[in-house]
Formats: sequence, C-alpha cells, structure tokens
Amino acid sequence: MKQFILAITIGVFLISCKSEPKKAETIDKETKELTVAEKIAEAHGIKNWVKISKIDFVFNVDRGENHFERSWQWEPKKNDIVMFSKTDTVKYNRMKMDSTAIKADGGFINDKFWLLTHFNLVWDEGIELSEPIKEMAPISKTELNKISMTYVGDGGYTPGDAYDLYYGDDFLIKEWVFRKSNAEEPSLITTYEGYQDFGGLKIATIRYNEDKSAKFYFTGVNVTTD
Repeated sequence: MKQFILAITIGVFLISCKSEPKKAETIDKETKELTVAEKIAEAHGIKNWVKISKIDFVFNVDRGENHFERSWQWEPKKNDIVMFSKTDTVKYNRMKMDSTAIKADGGFINDKFWLLTHFNLVWDEGIELSEPIKEMAPISKTELNKISMTYVGDGGYTPGDAYDLYYGDDFLIKEWVFRKSNAEEPSLITTYEGYQDFGGLKIATIRYNEDKSAKFYFTGVNVTTD
C-alpha cells in the first residue's frame, strides 16, 4: 500500500483533508427530497449538530509497536480549537490563524475528517459526488451501497483526493477507501466499526485496515450540547 499524506514523527501517515462546514444546518425532510449524501449525514445524526457546543476527542493510530495520538477540544460555534500533543499545546481560532495555528490546523482538519466524514459529504464545498451504486465492499466482501466523493477545487490541504464510502441500507458507513489525488489504486482501506452515540451523533470509534496491521480509533470522546 502506498504511503500517504501528513507524516507523523513516529512514522505513522494520516489522511489530511478539507474544509470546515459551510454552516451547521438541520436537513429538513418535509421541504425537500433528501439526496443520498443527506441521507447518510442524517443517519449519522446531523439533525443534532445545531445543539453541539463542544467536542472533545483523541485520535489514535496504532501500527505495530508504534502509537500516535493527538487530542482536541473543539467549539464549532465559536471556531475555537485546542490541540494537545506530546510536545505541544496550541490554542487558536480558525478565523484568526498565525503560522503556528496553520500548522496545527492541518492536524485538526485531518482528525476531524476521520471523526465526521459522513457530515463532510454535505458540509464541504468543491466536491463532486458520484451516483450511488451497489458494489462488493473491499474488506467484508459483502454487497453494499457505494458513493464516491472527489475534491475538485483548489482549496483545502490536499485538493484532488477521493473517497469511496460503502454504506448499508441504514445509510451508516461500513467501510471506506481513500484514493490520493483520485488515483485508481487505493491508498488506504478501512472498516467503520464500534459505532456509539455521542449527543445524538453516531460515530464509528474504530477503524482497521485490510490485514488489521493498523488501527485508527477514537478515545475520550465527549460531546457537550446546549
């Protein structure tokens, strides 16, 4: 598997992504027919996003004996963020970023994307979404629904990347494929497991790659609502 994006000091490589939400909106089923992207976002609890005032989470990666973790406090309504790593604590507001904040923000966008990929389907600008199809999922080898999202604009940290999302009839994501620069060959494939409910948000807390040599997971998740 080819290596990809954001090298971490211990040699772990993480996906780095895109933009912040256009705005927190509740999808109104009574006023329009939902798109597939909206159905996926709704299945994961986007209607509860308007109530979220703070999210705390730790993004962890285990590869063999190597462990990486990075902790975040995020107040989305204020755009206030605090990053905690082994070497640094960085506080910043996404509307007022200096060079130190910009460096930390690359990690935040990466880790937040892992946490809330299902919302980026409707939040992010500059993406193209494919028509949904039925396809054999790469890890489980079961037939699932599939939709692909491709970043076509010039914005974000890694424009041009693509993601194939495999989801069930309940519209919860079961597996995903990351394809750097929209290449045909996958850069990373993982499961979506360990779904838990946090303040009405359904989050897959554990992801494994194909041979389980890498584990990506969230700990310390706490959601504060208004």
